[in-house]
Amino acid sequence: MNPDNLRYHTDHAWVRAEGKKAIIGITDYAQGELGDIVYIEMPEKDAIVSVNQEIGELESTKTTSPTLAPVSGKIIEVNGELKDSPELINKDPYGKGWILAIEMSNTKDLDQLMDAKGYEAFIKEGEK
Repeated sequence: MNPDNLRYHTDHAWVRAEGKKAIIGITDYAQGELGDIVYIEMPEKDAIVSVNQEIGELESTKTTSPTLAPVSGKIIEVNGELKDSPELINKDPYGKGWILAIEMSNTKDLDQLMDAKGYEAFIKEGEK
């Protein structure tokens, strides 16, 4: 079940908005599809990113997958714990497994993202 207080990107990222701050991670569905995450390439703090721009990469035992920015803005924080413990994404994708935080340049970017029900429907449609 995906938390109702988050917004979801078609790339299976989640966003928790706190004013202009957007905390970002990947969904439980995404981590399940990827398998055991063994490495994460983190973006640089202070980098300016645009919606759908590649900002990093997740490497799992199955595949390597790019991560895309679900919102535009400046990266203000990265989860340093993931460098030594990338498996936190598998264990707690909506908590300790968060990836980064962006200071949004346009909070209207959130309007383009799905709510939990929309994301559930998106997953079901993709599995057909």
